[in-house]
Amino acid sequence: MSRRCSGIAAALTALLTLASQAAAQDASTLKKDMIGQWELATTERSKTCVITLKSDATPQGLKLELEPGCPKALPFTKDITAWNIKGLDIVRLQDAAGQPVIDFTEVESGIFEGLRTGEGVYILQNLAAARSLAKSMDQMIGDWSMVRGNGRPICGLTLTNTEATGDNFQVFLKPKCDPAVAAFAPTEWRLDRGQMILTSKTGESWQFEADDNAQWRRVPDTADPLIMLRGQ
Repeated sequence: MSRRCSGIAAALTALLTLASQAAAQDASTLKKDMIGQWELATTERSKTCVITLKSDATPQGLKLELEPGCPKALPFTKDITAWNIKGLDIVRLQDAAGQPVIDFTEVESGIFEGLRTGEGVYILQNLAAARSLAKSMDQMIGDWSMVRGNGRPICGLTLTNTEATGDNFQVFLKPKCDPAVAAFAPTEWRLDRGQMILTSKTGESWQFEADDNAQWRRVPDTADPLIMLRGQ
């Protein structure tokens, strides 16, 4: 083998070694990050289960604890006996034989999604963050008023915790709304990445972001902003 070929082979070996080390480091970091309490839930959080992931090793994987109500809320959890990291980024909840009950991948920081065929998508989220979101959702329920930047009310609406589709909940407009809002006619709402999103039957959506004055402004902002205020 020529010196050139030998040098290329050595370089490739070094790159592969570095890649392998990086992969192992990523998996090790994810494993450490997962230690603690998590909420396993349906996408709309109508059924939830608290899982405590531990670092102790077992013959099947790593230890975990399920709260007593898990099998009733989510029947498939009765088969879960351990957890592990597979590949670079898969969090696996597995059975006594080491087979996957459900695999999760991170879709955003601290939030993982997993699919069970014939059942749908489930969410695995840090318990504290999940409860904070639930509290935020509860605080949103009730009567709101849409006003213009000058404070002129143009519509009243009620946000409910009644499930609609997906992660959305029902919203109802009150009579005598401004024509622009009446034409939009939102029927559903949700919180998503810090935004309040109203959606119409046609799929059109308006996004609002909280500002420093405890009110929600439609984004992108305009010269004549649309603002949502509580209980007016």
